[in-house]
Amino acid sequence: MKNILEIIRPSTKEVEYYLKKWDSLENYTLQESSLRKLFTKTYPLNTDLDDVLIKVCALNDFYSTNIFSPFTVAKHIVSLKIDDALNEDDLDIVNRIAEVTMKGGNIKNFYSFASKYCSHHKPTTYPIYDSYVEKMLKYCKKKDKFDNFKTEDLKSYERFREILLSFRKFYSLDEFDLKQIDKYLWQAGKKYFLRNYKKSKIKNMDVMV
Repeated sequence: MKNILEIIRPSTKEVEYYLKKWDSLENYTLQESSLRKLFTKTYPLNTDLDDVLIKVCALNDFYSTNIFSPFTVAKHIVSLKIDDALNEDDLDIVNRIAEVTMKGGNIKNFYSFASKYCSHHKPTTYPIYDSYVEKMLKYCKKKDKFDNFKTEDLKSYERFREILLSFRKFYSLDEFDLKQIDKYLWQAGKKYFLRNYKKSKIKNMDVMV
């Protein structure tokens, strides 16, 4: 069956549209400003378990990241001593934060959460990985061949960032920083792919009936 999903080609006009839309959404802007204050002013370091736990819980609540044991994740972050890595723009720290050994020895990969945690310390250095961002990048790759990445490459944070930079260069969006590109991709992805998912779900339900 032909894919009827048609996304408007990324452009300066499109990014500016979504950035303006973002600024008009009070819940998003207030959420982001409160997290920015928490991460960069109130608790900028990651050495004290109390401070880190508050940041983990705030992110988990605002973004619904499904961190079912914030305490375990906070202890993990403190143990990594990440402040030097953040100061040095070490991209590998995201994957190290993501891999958490839970109670019982099970290892969980909280990759999206880890990208958000680092991003709220340094938003233009650490773009956020999200399923909607992934869907947009994969769609644009298939349509315009802006990069030759594989899906699994998106889960290697250094490569993920390289892909975003390739995306920005290919579509002549160099005037925008990675945080702005992130806002555009997330909103556009949510608009197009959430709608497409709902249509697919309704159609499947009709078939079942």
